[in-house]
Amino acid sequence: MLRVRWPAWRALSAVDRDALLAGAEAPLAAMEKAGSAMFSLLGHKGDLMLVHFRNDFDGLLEVQNCVARLPLWDFLEPASSYLSVVELGLYESSLKVYRSLAERGIAPHTPEWDAEIAENMERQRAAMRPRLYPEMPGHKYVCFYPMDRRRGEQKNWYQLPIGERQRQMQEHGEVGRRYAGTVKQIITGSIGFDDWEWGVDLFAEDPMVFKRLIYEMRFDEVSAVYALFGTFYVGRRIADLRSLLALS
Repeated sequence: MLRVRWPAWRALSAVDRDALLAGAEAPLAAMEKAGSAMFSLLGHKGDLMLVHFRNDFDGLLEVQNCVARLPLWDFLEPASSYLSVVELGLYESSLKVYRSLAERGIAPHTPEWDAEIAENMERQRAAMRPRLYPEMPGHKYVCFYPMDRRRGEQKNWYQLPIGERQRQMQEHGEVGRRYAGTVKQIITGSIGFDDWEWGVDLFAEDPMVFKRLIYEMRFDEVSAVYALFGTFYVGRRIADLRSLLALS
């Protein structure tokens, strides 16, 4: 998320502004082809949001440095950022594996237990690769927000048995699936990478659907009891920066 240094930008001549925009066009277009998108932010939290999908952190660092090397960068300043990886909920399949191992008398974290868990995870990664490495959705609007699961003295998500967590997440997922035709949801995990535990990306043609979906989900037990929400960012997709930075 970036802010435009508007006083410095307005102080430039029209020729200099045009040259800076022209110099950024090719690098930004190449980023978009590789899995990036630009959004004009609504509200006071920033002016521009760049969303980058890459297959590894090296790719993210490369695009971050590429943006910082643009002469246009001198007229932008970071307002916020978020780093996370696409994460899939595997409660149901994990429960089946754990129960199978327990029924066969295989103790947790023994070499045999570790091998079967690793084999199961590899099968899941292969089967769900398109979801683990998604393409950037082409929808007009995006809504991003980070979130945590409550870890208080009275309510602690991480002290619930896995079966109970699976039940609540299944109920939560049923709401999301009802919006499958109008919202593209991409859930990312950020434990160890950023200040919150998950990031939620919602893409849609109609921004009002974000409000309806999130409002309905807040009545789920997992959200009503265990969810903590961070700052929300909503943006409209733009093809280039001229629509955002034009002064006439």
